[in-house]
Amino acid sequence: MGFLRQFPLFVLLMMIGAFAMLVPAGHAAQQGDWYIARVFFQYSVLVFAASALFGTAMMTRKVRNVARSNLITLIMTFAVLPVFLALPFAEVLPYLSFQRAYFEMLSSFTTTGATLFDDPFRLSESLHLWRALVGWLGGLFILVAAMAILEPLNIGGFELRETMAEARSYTQSVENDVRFLRAIRQVAPAYTVFTLGLTLLLILSGERVFIAAIHAMSTLSTSAISPVAGLGNAQAGVVGEMFIAVFLIFAISSKLMTLNLPPAVKGLPKDPEFQLLLIIIVLVPIFMFLRHWLAAFDVETGNDLTAGAGALWGAIFTTISYLTTTGFESSHWHEAQNWSGLQAPGILLFGLAVMGGGVATTAGGVKLLRIYSLYRHGLREMDRLVNPSSVGRSGTSTRRFRRQGAELAWVFFMLFLMSITVVALALSLLDIHFENAFALAFASLTNTGPLYMALGDSTAHYGALSNTALGIISAAMVLGRVETLALIALLNPDYWRQ
Repeated sequence: MGFLRQFPLFVLLMMIGAFAMLVPAGHAAQQGDWYIARVFFQYSVLVFAASALFGTAMMTRKVRNVARSNLITLIMTFAVLPVFLALPFAEVLPYLSFQRAYFEMLSSFTTTGATLFDDPFRLSESLHLWRALVGWLGGLFILVAAMAILEPLNIGGFELRETMAEARSYTQSVENDVRFLRAIRQVAPAYTVFTLGLTLLLILSGERVFIAAIHAMSTLSTSAISPVAGLGNAQAGVVGEMFIAVFLIFAISSKLMTLNLPPAVKGLPKDPEFQLLLIIIVLVPIFMFLRHWLAAFDVETGNDLTAGAGALWGAIFTTISYLTTTGFESSHWHEAQNWSGLQAPGILLFGLAVMGGGVATTAGGVKLLRIYSLYRHGLREMDRLVNPSSVGRSGTSTRRFRRQGAELAWVFFMLFLMSITVVALALSLLDIHFENAFALAFASLTNTGPLYMALGDSTAHYGALSNTALGIISAAMVLGRVETLALIALLNPDYWRQ
C-alpha cells in the first residue's frame, strides 16, 4: 500500500479503470460472448501495465505546489482518463470512430449520461454495464475530489460555506495522500452500500437484477444511464420510481453520504439546500397540476382522478430527477405534460437543471447553495428598500453569507451564463438550429445529457451530430464538471511561482 501511495493520483485512477474493465469481461464471459470478454481483458492488462510503467517513472517526482497539482489532476482525469476507458469500447464497436467512443465514455464519466445510441438495444448488456460502471466510478471520483481537492481550495461551492478558516488550516496541516485516503474511507463505503441497497429494492419491486443494478448505479451517480431507454420501459413501475426518488436526495446534500445516517437526517430540515428542494418540488408539480383547470380543461382525462394522480407523481419525480441533474423521466411524465397543457414543458426542466443539486455531490448545475445565497441576498435588498437604515439580523457569519456569499454566487452565475452563450454560439456556427444549440449547451454544462431530448424535437439526438459538434460538447462537459472557478483558480499566478 505504501508503494502505491508514491504513484501520482492519475496513475492510480488509471489502475482502477484497468481493474474495472474486468467486470464487463467477466459478465461477457458469463453470457458466452467471448469476443467482448477477450477485448476487455486484454485492454485491462494493457492499461494496467502502461499505468504501472508510467507510475514507476513518476515515483521520484516531487510536487512543488500541491494545489496546482491537484487542480491539473482533476482536469486531466475528466479529459484524459476517458481516452483509456474508450479503448475496449471502440474495439468492440468497429463502426464507431474512436472520437465517438471517447465521447460516450466522457459522457459517462462526467455523469452527463448523453449517449450516441438512440436504440439502446443495439448494444450488448456487457457494454451497457461498462457505461454504467464508468458513470458510477465517475460519481465516486467527484465525491472524493470535492472533499480532497475542492474543499481545501474553497471552490466548487465550498466558498459559500462558513468553514473557510478550517479549510485553509486543513490544507496546510494534512498531507495530500492522507487527505485522499480520508475522503475515500468516508465516501466509498456509503456510496457502495447505498448502491447495493437501491439495487435490492428495485429487484424487490419486480425489476431484473441486471437492469436494477444499472439503474441503481445511474441513480447514485446521477448519470441516468439505462439499458432500456429510461424508466418508462422498466418493470419496477411507480414503486421503483419512488425508491429512486428517495435515493436521489443524496444528490442534494453531501452530509447524507455517510453510513451513520440518523444524525445526518436529523439535521437535514435545517439544511438550506434541502429546504430549497422542498420548495421547488412543491411549487413546480402543484403549478403543473393546477394549470389543468386553467388552460387544459378540455383534455379527455379532465375528471379522471387516477390520471390526475399519475400526472402529479410524474411531475414530482421528474422535478426531483432534473433538479439533481439526473435526467430520468417518470413513466407518467407524458401524462403530466398532457394534464398541465404546457406547450413547452422542457423549459421547466431547463430551469431545474440549471439550479442543480447540492455542493459536494454528484449533481451538476449552478448548485442550490448558490441559488439560496442569491435568494437571501434578494430578501435583504428588498428589506433595505423598505427600511434603508435597518441592520441585518442574525450573526456575523449569516450576514457574511448574504453579502460576500451572494457576490461569489453571482460571479459564478455570470460565468456560467457566459459559458452557455459561448458554447451555444460555437454550435450554431456548425449549422445547428439555434434552439438545439442552446439545449446542447445547457445539457453539457449542467451535465444533464437527457435534457437535449427534453426539448421536444423528435430529431434531437446526439448520434446525428458531427464530430466537431461532439468535440465542443465534450469540452463543455468537462468545464461543467470541474466548474469555471477551478479553471480560473488554476490561472492564479501564485500556483506557478517557484
